[in-house]
Amino acid sequence: MPITKGYQQLVSEAMAQVKTYSVAQVQARLNDDNVQIVDIRDIRELADGTVVGAYHAPRGMLEFWVDPASPYHKPLFADESKEFVLFCGAGWRSALATKALQDMGMTNVAHIDGGYAGWVKAGAPTETLEQQKARRQKKD
Repeated sequence: MPITKGYQQLVSEAMAQVKTYSVAQVQARLNDDNVQIVDIRDIRELADGTVVGAYHAPRGMLEFWVDPASPYHKPLFADESKEFVLFCGAGWRSALATKALQDMGMTNVAHIDGGYAGWVKAGAPTETLEQQKARRQKKD
C-alpha cells in the first residue's frame, strides 16, 4: 500500500502550524527562567554535545513524559509558566513533535529552525554531556 503523505508534506504542514524560533531568538533567551530548551534527539546524537541548559527528552518518549496521566510523566512538563522550545538535528522532528504537543493541548511550545545543526553553524553555545552534568550538580 503506497503512502499518501510523505515526511516532507508532514513536516511542511507542521511548520505551518507551530511557532518556530530562529537560533538568534532562542540564544537571546538562554538565561530566561521561563524558557526550557528541550533536546528531543536520540541518545546517540548527544555525543556531539547539546545546547547549553537543554533538557533531554527523547522523541520516542516525549508525549508520555508530557502527559500527567502517563506512568512516565515528568513534572517539568507540567510547569505552565515555561515555554518549551524543542530542537532535533535539523528541525524536522522538532516540528512534528511540537505539532504533536499542540495536538495534546499544549500552547507553550515551539521549536528551533534548523535544529542543532543550525545552532552549531550559528556558533551558539553548546556543552558536552560532562559539562552539562557538572553544571547541574553545581545547582543542586
